[in-house]
Amino acid sequence: MREVDFNEIVSGVKNLINYTSANLPKDSIDALERAMNEEKSPVSREVLRQILENSQIASKEFRPLCQDTGLAVFFIKIGDEVKIKGGNIKNAINIATAEAYKESYLRASTCHPFTRANLQNSVGYNLPAIIHFDIVEGNKIDIEYAAKGGGSENVSKAIVLPPASGTNGIIKFVRETISKAGSNPCPPLTVGIGIGGTFEKCAISSKHALFRDIGSINPDPEMAELENIILEDLNKLGIGSMGMGGTKTVLAVHIESNPCHIASLPVSVNVQCHSSRHGHITF
Repeated sequence: MREVDFNEIVSGVKNLINYTSANLPKDSIDALERAMNEEKSPVSREVLRQILENSQIASKEFRPLCQDTGLAVFFIKIGDEVKIKGGNIKNAINIATAEAYKESYLRASTCHPFTRANLQNSVGYNLPAIIHFDIVEGNKIDIEYAAKGGGSENVSKAIVLPPASGTNGIIKFVRETISKAGSNPCPPLTVGIGIGGTFEKCAISSKHALFRDIGSINPDPEMAELENIILEDLNKLGIGSMGMGGTKTVLAVHIESNPCHIASLPVSVNVQCHSSRHGHITF
């Protein structure tokens, strides 16, 4: 049984959060540059130039890419042959989140759902982190992190369609979701789609789909084709960067599919803004 020190996880995850708050991943920057070069609208092309300039300034001055520094979302795969020495992984993630948000002066956005009072406990602000765990084979701990802002999260939707809706029903639901969202989620967007499973499974899948590198190809040929169809369809909406009109409303569509009940077709759309702050670390 391999052991990983509790403090090593705290330190590594804290550094990951700090870094991603000011640095867009390369796949996002490359996608934004491609969009700028291909955009037909001069106004949206200028907006994309400013978005890229903002990313350069944020990285150089180590300042948050956006004022909405989001809720901390994690997808964690824990090997069945590894253990944490000195504590448990959930506590490590929460301590790392609290310390990172404090050290980097990131806005604490976690509040009570009714009073809207900012929440604090003995560890700190912006807790609890949103953590999805999975047990896998091996002796490693694989952690994916994203700062999920309110603007993009607010327009995300989930529905259970009748099976007869098929792919046409899925395409229609996604199109309506992005069309109604308009400029609110700060396009150009990455669109995560969960298909199948149950109501909650498809919602989680749609969020995890956002972690995939932009430009990567879905290993399922049927899903890869559907991604291309939906991407083309959404970019015909004409919303454009920050709603200024144009041909590059969406940078990528990523689908995760799961087997589902014979009587249902769950579908979820999780939207990510142009400031797609995410990262990955393995222990």
